[in-house]
Amino acid sequence: MNSLLITNGRVIDPATDLDATQDLLILDGKIAALGAEARHKAPPDFQSIDAKNCVVCPGLIDSHVHLREPGQSAKETIATGTKAAAHGGFTSVLCMPNTTPAIDSPATVVLVREKAEKEALVNVYITGAITKAIAGEELAPIGSLKNSGIVAITDDGHCVQNNELMRRAMEYARMFDLQVLDHCQDYSLVSDGVMHEGYYSTELGLRGWPALGEEVIVARNILLAELTGTHIHCQHLSSAKSVRLIREAKERGIPISGEACPHHFTLTDAAIAGSEAFWEADGEILARAFPKSHPLPVWPSYDTNFKMNPPLRTHHDREALIEGLADGTIEIIGSDHAPHPDYLKEVEFDYAPFGITGLETELALSLMQLYHTGKMTLPQILDKLTVQPAKLLRLEKGTLGIGADGDVTIFDPEFRWIYKKEGSVSKSLNSPFHLWPMRGKARATIVAGKVVWNDLAG
Repeated sequence: MNSLLITNGRVIDPATDLDATQDLLILDGKIAALGAEARHKAPPDFQSIDAKNCVVCPGLIDSHVHLREPGQSAKETIATGTKAAAHGGFTSVLCMPNTTPAIDSPATVVLVREKAEKEALVNVYITGAITKAIAGEELAPIGSLKNSGIVAITDDGHCVQNNELMRRAMEYARMFDLQVLDHCQDYSLVSDGVMHEGYYSTELGLRGWPALGEEVIVARNILLAELTGTHIHCQHLSSAKSVRLIREAKERGIPISGEACPHHFTLTDAAIAGSEAFWEADGEILARAFPKSHPLPVWPSYDTNFKMNPPLRTHHDREALIEGLADGTIEIIGSDHAPHPDYLKEVEFDYAPFGITGLETELALSLMQLYHTGKMTLPQILDKLTVQPAKLLRLEKGTLGIGADGDVTIFDPEFRWIYKKEGSVSKSLNSPFHLWPMRGKARATIVAGKVVWNDLAG
């Protein structure tokens, strides 16, 4: 019998309102006992982890990850991406379908699933495309995709512009009990923008990307959700008005939800203008993130590691995202882990691809911006990283209840460290947080009772 006893940790399980210092026992990949019973039920040859000064919680779930396989293995692979997830404390990830070819057929779903079974360190769940080739012109075979094992549909990386087509996709998704996730972007409004339309886009001479380009699609989705009765989840929200629209829609009982990424509730568009402007425009963020004794990293202007989709927005938008997370308007935190190799990012800002890595910094940034600032409690943050993504995707995950899967994350919320891209296990190093002092770190990751990452001895 495979057994693992985790001792002396602060066990937090938002699904059961548990928050207490006690032991936890995993037997044969399942949660077997908590508290005094855990040590009593442990077999003689049990493996043990001492989680003193750490939090023990259900395995973290990231509902927005690009693993890049098939076809883009120069950027990331299932093996390297899930290794980064494990180092970040994530036991389950949801991979996006904008691969090459796109995950728009049962054959591609089977390919990804079989590769994950052989190479993944953590649980990999799969999304299928809404439209064929993610081209927004013809629906993908949604029923066949569901039968092959997907848990949701999305054209992430793209957005269905045809409202009638999106309506039919939502109706089909409801028939097959699939969740619909949407990358909210109106191409006619965004056009060829590369950063948030505002003061800094004007100062830097870069084409602006108005927040309206997101808000129009969020509003469209609210109307379609109301019409069809199908729940729709708006991915990587970045705009204050998007948060307001979703809050008002939820108050009216419309089935809609939202997700926020750590880079959007940590950074602002001022970062693209360099560290001096970043400090002046948003000093409160840096004062929280950096100890006074630590020298500030120097960000050059036009750093493409700050280029993402949707783009970094204003301090007002950032504060609205945090407020939305705190009051429950936004249910989920996701990384939008989007790896790109250096040779693609080290070009002029206009030509660099959108996206950053995020799996290894997601937990620390969430703790720094939400917990260490007093905006949210640990159980509230963990709810958005465990219970809510499991609920959205209908996964039997996100809890430490007896009999649940033995997926567990152990993290130290006070652990101070410096993120260096050279130490990343992702295949790509396109992070804007290079040299950031972090507070909070995953120390061990356990999947089905197996320790896949352990930094407690280091």
